[in-house]
Amino acid sequence: MTARIIAADKVQTAVPAGDVLGETPLWCSRLNKLWWIDIDRRLHQSFDPSTGAHRTTRHDGRFLGSQALVSDGSHILAQDLGLFRYDAASRESSRFCEIETGRDNRLNDGRVDARGRLWIGTMDNDLHRPNGSLYRVDGSTATPMFAEVIVSNGIAFSPDNRTLYFTDTRRYCTWQFDFDLDDGVIGNRRLFADYTASKERPDGACVDVDGGVWTAFFSGGRIVRYRPDGRIDTIIPLPVTNPTCVCFGGRDLTTMFVTTARKFLDPMQLDRESEAGHLLAIHGIAQGLAEHRFAAG
Repeated sequence: MTARIIAADKVQTAVPAGDVLGETPLWCSRLNKLWWIDIDRRLHQSFDPSTGAHRTTRHDGRFLGSQALVSDGSHILAQDLGLFRYDAASRESSRFCEIETGRDNRLNDGRVDARGRLWIGTMDNDLHRPNGSLYRVDGSTATPMFAEVIVSNGIAFSPDNRTLYFTDTRRYCTWQFDFDLDDGVIGNRRLFADYTASKERPDGACVDVDGGVWTAFFSGGRIVRYRPDGRIDTIIPLPVTNPTCVCFGGRDLTTMFVTTARKFLDPMQLDRESEAGHLLAIHGIAQGLAEHRFAAG
């Protein structure tokens, strides 16, 4: 099949954020705001499309790895190897639980399932050792699901909650697993997309209402949509080299938001890529699914 190509003029800058390493965009349907982070600057950020307001809060630690929405309206923030409960209104933060200790890792991508459990991965700080793992977090209990991960990414669930997708960016592969929503277990691991030959880097992902898997390619300057059978049917070339993650937002969940990064770009690339590090938006290409909320207890 021939993939459709989305025209470059469909891609707009939503927020000129200038992120070093923007990541983990999540749409909050309660407040009609987008939330995302800058990992390296440890910024938790929000954008209100109705007013254009962009607000940031800086956090402690070395890295702010990812985030999740919580059922009570607060946020879970992944700082280094621990999870913190954060109230954006009061700007108060408290330690929630530790995921790992004693490793040269940090927390990276995560996503909440339909039962309110957080699935979150760790990654090697040197980007080449298989030190990381995928964890399932129930309340304040973290259970390791599998290990030997280099860079955890692309965690997403199919609309019928029967499939979990997981990417290891530095192994250049995305896998799919059978997922038991009731018991919170995964099995039957198999390749979904394999880029080991080309060394392309699939990064963050989300799923639309039809089960399409949208993936950002770091250092690849594009987003692709996979059909549930693994075939690519849509490609979106971007004006930046390093897109990092995608989500659907807006009141009807038909705006795709794309986080991007300035990290690893040399001065000449930065001169050419005026939108590097910005939050991008693409309207009307598909409809997404509402994010689930973490049942923190």
